[in-house]
Amino acid sequence: MPGLIGKKIGMTSVFSADGKNVPCTVVEVGPCVVTQIKTVEKDGYDALQLGFEDKKEKHTTQAEMGHFKKAGVTPKRHLAEFNGFAQEYNLGDQITVDLFTEKDFVDVVGTSKGKGFQGVVKRHGFGGVQQSTHGQHNRLRAPGSIGACSYPAKVFKGMRMAGRLGGDSVTVQNLQVLKVIPENNLLVIKGSLPGAKGSIVIVNK
Repeated sequence: MPGLIGKKIGMTSVFSADGKNVPCTVVEVGPCVVTQIKTVEKDGYDALQLGFEDKKEKHTTQAEMGHFKKAGVTPKRHLAEFNGFAQEYNLGDQITVDLFTEKDFVDVVGTSKGKGFQGVVKRHGFGGVQQSTHGQHNRLRAPGSIGACSYPAKVFKGMRMAGRLGGDSVTVQNLQVLKVIPENNLLVIKGSLPGAKGSIVIVNK
């Protein structure tokens, strides 16, 4: 599906026509540059590879430099592939936030905030297995039993336990575009998006 690479700016709220206060997220989307055109004949599928945000040549590998010079563009920090564009593009063409219009619905892919090593209550929503009475003092947030003793005498794969939380790829679907601000390459999208301020997101139409 067609889309662009963007950067999450932060959250705010706007008033709708009927006076409701609507929470929304501001995203800087594009401009993205076409860095590669993939075709069925050569690659087995149709797609456009887009680049977002310039980076210095000294931070770019030689292989990447050759890739960008072939497209006739400056080195880009972020690359992603999209397909299904209505019009045809050539190498080096810019695609701006004008791809989207108000009232469009979009899917947004981002990386959720990393929260480090967390217990089962925060990570999986466990309610605790013990009462706070009867002499217990430090087992309120414990996971409880994780397996049988005699049979099968092991812990099954996939058991919900403590561990790393966050830092995963998250897709939020069917978010409405409330406003397009083309002069600043901004989209105002209803609701919240995964990731911290300044993180990279992919906005699909």
